[in-house]
Amino acid sequence: QVQLVESGGGTVQAGGSLRLSCKASGVGYDHNCMGWFRQVPGKELEGVAQRNKGGDYEAYADSVKGRFIASRDLGKRTLYLQMNSLKPEDTARYFCAATNSWHCGLLTPSAYNYWGQGTQVTVSS
Repeated sequence: QVQLVESGGGTVQAGGSLRLSCKASGVGYDHNCMGWFRQVPGKELEGVAQRNKGGDYEAYADSVKGRFIASRDLGKRTLYLQMNSLKPEDTARYFCAATNSWHCGLLTPSAYNYWGQGTQVTVSS
């Protein structure tokens, strides 16, 4: 069973930065594609970013392009999301996810098989 545990959330002022981490563990973990999603209460889960192991493929939602960067430390089995120039509309619960598919496909929740519990990010104006 694969476990994903997020950390690094918190409250920050608009224009600030945060770095989220997602530690993966469990038997059989070897996922090429991992991603970040976020959700605001009452709204659907939104894809934020995804990245493969080699780093030669990345994808970002238009709303975060140029501000967010996904990275991975394979030795630490950790996925990161560096969030810069944060805006109040970035406020959400952020989830880490992994897919059994070798290739990164569409950045949609249905493409992912394993999920963390999430970490809350609040950006104040």
